[in-house]
Amino acid sequence: MPKSDIHPQWFEDSQILCDGKPLCLIGSTKRELQIDIWLANHSFYTNSQILVDSEGRVDKFMKKYRLNSIDQ
Repeated sequence: MPKSDIHPQWFEDSQILCDGKPLCLIGSTKRELQIDIWLANHSFYTNSQILVDSEGRVDKFMKKYRLNSIDQ
């Protein structure tokens, strides 16, 4: 006997949002999906050199290990 009510609710028209702007509708288990990068602003498709590094990974590493420069 299969279990009942084990699947999440399915939304037929879930919005995909990028920077608060709706892009398209898809089926999903979430009513709204927030994305940061899609093909219209991805550097591969736009031939730009925009780097997405919101945390400053190198700076975070340098602070964590108390290093002053990369030469050490």
